[in-house]
Amino acid sequence: MDSATSQTEQGLVESAKSGDRRALERLLARYQPHIYRFGMKMCGDPEDAKDVLQETMLAVARNVRDFRGGSSVTTWLYSIARSFCIKKRRRSKFAPQHEASLDSSDGQREARAVPDKARGPDEELAGRQIEAALAGAIGELAPMYREVLVLRDVEGLSAPEVAEVLGISVEAVKSRLHRARVSVRNHVAPLLGVGAQSPKCPDVVTLLSKHMEGEISADVCAEMERHLASCPGCRGACDSLRSTLALCRGTPEPKVPGAVQESVRMAVESFLTSKS
Repeated sequence: MDSATSQTEQGLVESAKSGDRRALERLLARYQPHIYRFGMKMCGDPEDAKDVLQETMLAVARNVRDFRGGSSVTTWLYSIARSFCIKKRRRSKFAPQHEASLDSSDGQREARAVPDKARGPDEELAGRQIEAALAGAIGELAPMYREVLVLRDVEGLSAPEVAEVLGISVEAVKSRLHRARVSVRNHVAPLLGVGAQSPKCPDVVTLLSKHMEGEISADVCAEMERHLASCPGCRGACDSLRSTLALCRGTPEPKVPGAVQESVRMAVESFLTSKS
């Protein structure tokens, strides 16, 4: 988030804390698509995502006056949303893993989520297959890995911010992140035309992920670059990780359904009216 956006956000928070209803509404509207997308990725169900969004927005409305700014508004909201996602999982005795394939309606919705009008029919089909594979791979991650990848690589939080949301160390965040990235990349790689690596080669995908998080030394980085220069298989593997993460970062903000927006608006309005 750039400084101008942060300052505007801080102004909205301060106004909302002083009782400015319009500022609160603007603050909630700004975050609705992000929280809804987080709920969809973590819960895998539109109704659950709707509940997570509504409960998060209500919690912010109820508690904004007590917000002291010890953390950023972003991490505060995701922390609240995550707590409601966890409650949803605990209440569902048989909570199924969300899986998305081209043969399922969910997979088809995910595949259509990022249309590219510049692509031809063949490219469009390939793009849909990759997008569906990405959605399925993220959905199949265990929650502890999924939330790290979604917050870091989809929502764009920094590793320290993710650590704050989850209440774990930055080192734990990065360890989970590398495992999640490798798993998702392995699901998507076959559709990217990546050849098999030699079993004698180093784990360049994990090394690249660590490099992206500033965890490997210059010497190790130089050694990896020399290896990549002579190994097409490993170059392809690294390129596929970069492509996979670019797809994660390019996940569009979903348009929150009108009925969901209205439900959230009415719930917040009802709360604010009861307090006036």
